[in-house]
This record gives sequence, structure tokens and C-alpha cells, in this order.
Amino acid sequence: MAFADDAIEVRAQGWRTVAAFHSLIETKLENALRSSFELSVVEYTVLDVLSRQDGDLHMRMQQLARATALSTSATTRLVNRLEARGLLARFLCVDDRRGIYTELTAAGAALLELARPTYDTALQSALTEATAVPELAPLVTAFEGLSAAPRGT
Repeated sequence: MAFADDAIEVRAQGWRTVAAFHSLIETKLENALRSSFELSVVEYTVLDVLSRQDGDLHMRMQQLARATALSTSATTRLVNRLEARGLLARFLCVDDRRGIYTELTAAGAALLELARPTYDTALQSALTEATAVPELAPLVTAFEGLSAAPRGT
């Protein structure tokens, strides 16, 4: 079957390659975090995002949803699960009673610190595996370039 526009096929193949790269990384991270810490990748991401706040360990729920690329309802469900485990706490914003903040607890920070080396090792393993796949190797190079880029540029 011939495509009317070769550019359409090029974009589709590019997207399939990016999706395969993402899937390989996410699967490695998910398996490592679940088996060692009973954390999903997105749960780890929430803890990590909250831990990286400048001077604050809390965020508005809307900000957290954007930072984790989740819908607000998915973020609420996720925060509920993490709060039930004692890893996060929620409280109302004093300036805007409609605003809800999410904060990393001491238990959440401790679990994150335990999980970070496992996450880093699994990520490096996934990148090494992807390097061996000719279609994915250029994405590893691009990913490493992004990781080395100075912040704020």
C-alpha cells in the first residue's frame, strides 16, 4: 500500500519509535520500583516532583497534575492513594480556600530517598538496552543531550 504523503508515514514511524522508547523505559522503571518499593512510576514521579520544590515541599494539585502530565481527576486519585499510605498530606491554601496543596511527608521523603538509586539504575539499564536497538539509539543520544542541558535554557 502506498501512502499519498510520505511525510505522513515518516511522522507515524517517528511516533512509533518514540512510543517504543518510552515503553521500554517505563516498563523497566515500573518493574524495578514495584518489586522493590511497591511504587508505580507515576507515584515515584509525584514524590520526586514534590521533593524538588525550591524551599517548599508542597504544590497546588493543579500544578502537580501539570508536572506529572495527568488529568486533575487522575491526580486526585493518585494523591488519595499516596495519602492513604502516609507518603503525602493535603491541606487547604490559607489565601484561597478553593486551593488544595499536596505536601511530601517525612515518610514520603524517606521512601523516595530509598527508591532513587533503584530508579537511577533501572533508567540507566533501559537506556543501555535502547542503545543496542538501532531505531532507538538516536533517541538515547537525544535524551542524554537533554539531561546534560543546563536548566533554564
